[in-house]
Amino acid sequence: MQSISGSRDVVIVGSGHNGLVAAAYLAAAGKSVLVLERSSAAGGAAVSKRVFPEYDAWLSRYSYLVSLLPDQIVGDLRLNFRTLRRRVSSYTPWRDSAGQHRGLLLVPDDLQRSRDSMYELPGGVAEWRSYLEFCRLQAELAALVAPSFLQPLKTRRQFEEQLQTAEQRLAWDSFVERPLGEVIERSFQSDVVRGLVMTDGKIGVLAAPHDADLLQNRCFLYHVCGNGTGEWRVPEGGMRSLTGALLERCREAGAVVLTESPALRVEPGVQWHRVTFLQGGREYAVECRHVLMNAGPRTAARLLGQSYQPLSADEGSVIKINMLLRKLPMLLDREVSAQDAFAGTFHIDEGYQQMLQSWRSAVSGEIPNPVPGEIYCHTLTDPSILSPQLQLAGYHTLTLFGLDMPWRLFEQDHDARRNVGLTRYLEGVNRLCAEPFEDCNARTAAGELCLELHTPQDLQSELDLDSGNIFHNQPSWFFAETMERAGQRGVETAWPRIYLAGSAAQRGGAISGIPGYHAARCVLDD
Repeated sequence: MQSISGSRDVVIVGSGHNGLVAAAYLAAAGKSVLVLERSSAAGGAAVSKRVFPEYDAWLSRYSYLVSLLPDQIVGDLRLNFRTLRRRVSSYTPWRDSAGQHRGLLLVPDDLQRSRDSMYELPGGVAEWRSYLEFCRLQAELAALVAPSFLQPLKTRRQFEEQLQTAEQRLAWDSFVERPLGEVIERSFQSDVVRGLVMTDGKIGVLAAPHDADLLQNRCFLYHVCGNGTGEWRVPEGGMRSLTGALLERCREAGAVVLTESPALRVEPGVQWHRVTFLQGGREYAVECRHVLMNAGPRTAARLLGQSYQPLSADEGSVIKINMLLRKLPMLLDREVSAQDAFAGTFHIDEGYQQMLQSWRSAVSGEIPNPVPGEIYCHTLTDPSILSPQLQLAGYHTLTLFGLDMPWRLFEQDHDARRNVGLTRYLEGVNRLCAEPFEDCNARTAAGELCLELHTPQDLQSELDLDSGNIFHNQPSWFFAETMERAGQRGVETAWPRIYLAGSAAQRGGAISGIPGYHAARCVLDD
C-alpha cells in the first residue's frame, strides 16, 4: 500500500451533488479537497445518460426535477445552471357519471383555466375554494420553514414561537401536528383532488394518509417547501447540467475529483483521520483533518467498521421508468391535448382510494393492481436534451415514477416481478390513451421498446442507495428533534470532524445541496 504524498484538509466520500456542493465551497475557501467516487463518472443520481445509445437523447436517469436547491447555493457558487418553469402543474384523469374520460388540468399562470377545469368535477366550485385555501396553508408553512434550511437547526418550540397569525397556526397544526389525511379529508370531498394532494405525501415512501409516525407529513413537506414556493422546476439541459456546473467550480478552485476510486476504510484519529481507497487496482491512503460522508448509512457504517441495521421505514418504495417516444400518445380525454396533459405531472391511478388500496397491497407483499404512478415529460419544457433531428421528428422523453413499489416486493423472483410491475404501469397508461402507448415508443434496432426500468434493488446496485431508498433513509423533520441537536447543522456524527454530506443527514434528500452546504459550514467553523 502506498500513501499519496502530502495530506488534505478534507476528503469527501462520494461525488453526488451534495459532495460537490461541499467541495466547491471548501475549495473556494482555500481548503485542499479530495473527492473519491466509486463510479466512472461524478454526479451520483444527478446525471444524464444516452440511455438508448442509438438515439441522441440525454435523459436524466435518476433524479429529474429541482425544487429544494436553494437559490442562495446557486448564487454563492456562481453556478452556470438554471431551471425552467413548467407551464402546466399537473393533469389528473377522471371519469364523469356517464363514464366519459375527463381530466383536471392545473396551470400555474392561468387561474381561470385551472378553476374552470376543477369546476367540472362534482362539487367542483367548493373544491376550488378549498384548494385555494389549502395552497395558502402550504404557502404559510413554506414561508416559515424554507429560510431555515441553510441555518443551524431550530427547536420545535422556536418555530412555534414564530407563529403569529391564525392561518400560520392552522398550517402548523394541519401539516406538523396531525396526520396529513386529516387535513386532506377535512378540506376536500372529491377523490380526485384528495388523491392529487396526497401524492406529495407518498412520493418516495411507503406511507398512508393516517400513519401515526407522520412519515407522510415529512414527505409532503419535502415536496411543498422548496425555496418558499415548493415549485418543481426543470433543469435546463438535464441533470448533467447541475453536475457539470458544480464540477467546473470545483476544478476552478482546485478540488481534486477522482472517479473509479472507491473508499475502502475511514479510520478516525485524534488529530488526523486516515482514508484508504482503491485506484487502478492499487490501495492508497491519505490523511486528512476532515471527512465528509456523501454516502448512505450502510456504506458509511461499513467504512467506519460499524454495524448497521436499517429501520423498516427506511425501505425504498419506488420504481423509475425512463422512456423515449416517437410521439406523444393521443388521449381518450379529447378536451385536453397531449402537449398540455404531459407538460406537467401526469397522474395515473392516483385517486385517494386507489392509493389506499395500493398501499394495503404493497405492505402485505403484493404488487398493487392497478399501481399508482406519475409521468413527467422533460422535453415539453426543455427540448435541448434531444438532438435537433429528434426534436424535428417529434420525439419526447418521459419518466414514470411509480409509487407503492417497496423493496420487499422484489426480494424473490426479482426479474419476473419486475416485468409484472412494468406490465401494470403500461396497462395504466393504455387505459388513458386513444392509441396503444407501445406504438408511440421508440424502438431499438433490435425492435425492443426504448424503456429503462429501475426497481429499488436496481437503485441500490447502481447508486448504493440503501434498500433502494431515494432519500437514503426516511425523511426527517426540518427542526431539531432533541435538545442535543438544537443549534447543530444536522450533519454531525459521533466522530469529531467527520460529517454527513448527503441525503442521510437531517434535512437531506432530493436535489437540494443542503447537507453539502452544512457539512462545508461545519468544516469552515472548525
